[in-house]
Parts: sequence; C-alpha cells; structure tokens
Amino acid sequence: MRWEALSFSELDTVTLYKMMELRQEVFVVEQNCPYMDADGDDVFAVHLMGWSEEKLVAYLRMFAPSKKYIEASIGRVVTSPSVRGQGIGIEVMKRGLKFAHDTYIDTAIRISAQSHLRRFYENLGFEVVGEGYLEDGIPHLPMVKPYGV
Repeated sequence: MRWEALSFSELDTVTLYKMMELRQEVFVVEQNCPYMDADGDDVFAVHLMGWSEEKLVAYLRMFAPSKKYIEASIGRVVTSPSVRGQGIGIEVMKRGLKFAHDTYIDTAIRISAQSHLRRFYENLGFEVVGEGYLEDGIPHLPMVKPYGV
C-alpha cells in the first residue's frame, strides 16, 4: 500500500476523479443514499489516500480546527469493497488520527459516525458526545476522540 496526504490544490484531475469515484461507489451506490458529495468542503480538507497499485482503496478527509467544528475533524472515511476485511479501514483511520494529532496539535478530533460503526470508532478512542441524528437518511452519532487518547 502507498499512502499520501494531499491538500485540494495538490490533487491532479485523475486523483480527484478516483477519490470521487470511490466515495460515490460506496456512499451513493452501495448505501443507496443519493446525497450531494461535492459539498464544497473538499477545498478546505487534507485528503488521505491509500493506493493498492493504481487503485484507490482507502480514503478520508481531514479538517483543521474551526473549519467544520471547533475540534479538528475527519470525515468521508471509506474503503473499497475489494479490500474489506483486511484491516484497511483501521489503517486509514490510524493514519488519519496520527496526521491530525501531528498537524493540529492539542485538539480533540470530531467525527459524524454512521451509527452501525459505533464500536469501530469506540475501539479507536472515540466517545459518543450527543444524541443520534439522521444525516441523508442514515442514523449517525456525534463522536469525539479527546486529545491525548
């Protein structure tokens, strides 16, 4: 696996296309959830991507504190169906958390987690910090990983 973290301005058109393709494959098609993926926030994010040869198989985006929330945040966490069950989801999250902690020092990290993934995120140190809610028709939980955890 090859990993890279790029700002929006560093993305070339092929990389941007593969990023959008993976997100739409999972979030729109697989989860049968039509939503506006191109939400305008990608320009403010750092994009962490995991490549297996030329195929993008893991992705998440990260935001500095105060860009989306008071805390730093991670979102659009996704793995390709072709690599599920191989620990790639945990790997992309651990790399994202390390990048966020190294870059946005002394801040907690917030996520908007699909409710069925609660235990996955709890195992990474996240805690539920509020009531559940629907986002694009899918139950979600607000979760925060305190700084230093």
